[in-house]
Amino acid sequence: MLTKTEGITKLNRLGKERQPFSFYCDFLGEKWCIEEDVVEPLQKTFQLKIGEGVHPESDTRNLSFSKNPPVFSDFQKPFKKVVKEINFGNSFLTNLTFQTPIQTNLSLDEIYHFSRAKYQLLVPDQFVVFSPETFVKITRNKIYSYPMKGTIGADISNAEAIILKDQKEIAEHITIVDLIRNDLSRIAGEVTVSKFRYIEEIKTNQKHLLQVSSEISGTLPLHWMQNLGDILCQLLPAGSVSGAPKPETIRIIREVESYSREFYTGICGHFDGNSLDTGVMIRFIKKVNDQLFFCSGGGITSFSEAKKEYREMVDKIYLAF
Repeated sequence: MLTKTEGITKLNRLGKERQPFSFYCDFLGEKWCIEEDVVEPLQKTFQLKIGEGVHPESDTRNLSFSKNPPVFSDFQKPFKKVVKEINFGNSFLTNLTFQTPIQTNLSLDEIYHFSRAKYQLLVPDQFVVFSPETFVKITRNKIYSYPMKGTIGADISNAEAIILKDQKEIAEHITIVDLIRNDLSRIAGEVTVSKFRYIEEIKTNQKHLLQVSSEISGTLPLHWMQNLGDILCQLLPAGSVSGAPKPETIRIIREVESYSREFYTGICGHFDGNSLDTGVMIRFIKKVNDQLFFCSGGGITSFSEAKKEYREMVDKIYLAF
């Protein structure tokens, strides 16, 4: 595991050399694991898949999966603290998360191999990720970000219209789009919101969800590869899973969340020598001793209603197959 300084140095060097590699890092970008593609598969410390592609079929008839999320009163206490901070003007949006004990007859390895998601990461015997959310993509010298904010069950009557008209969801999404636009403006020029609030469908083992995304793009200097580590670290932590403004919001997160996120809500990705594709590490299951925990949450604003936010946190606890 590399420190932030060591991670930046290695990423810059590999980018300059156009050496393909895969990586993941923690929420604050303080710990990095980077492996060059030349490393033999059996010697790799983690597995990464990007793109939904072809996956083995899972027999869901025999699937056992249950969750024991915090009771509403345990959710409500930190929720109220976050809303109080927002009302004081210390944050416009804070991403509040929890860890939920789950039980399943699948191993982390099986969850990784059966999942269908844009970004999948397995660190054996530690955690597995099956994330639908892109952090940034860089192709040629164009950088793109796709923040996801707003979730609703697809089985709800008129679900798409409801989520797109919800004032709380609109406020949350605008805040994150503005934050990401400002983040990209620190490293890129000609930053624009090229698509605003479009719907993506996510299929799970329990229900289908609709999530709202936007596309933000900008133009990087031609020599961006040799500054790859600096670029990523300037953008961390991911705005969609922290909040705005970042410094005060991170303080709030540390004070109200009852656990350390560590690698949950960090990023993972692959550089092929020409382009970079990275994802936010949400939809995250970790193993502590022999117990599995699913980490999930959502963005809190001054418009938030505790029961709706609680339901969203619980709905996001699922398997992606």
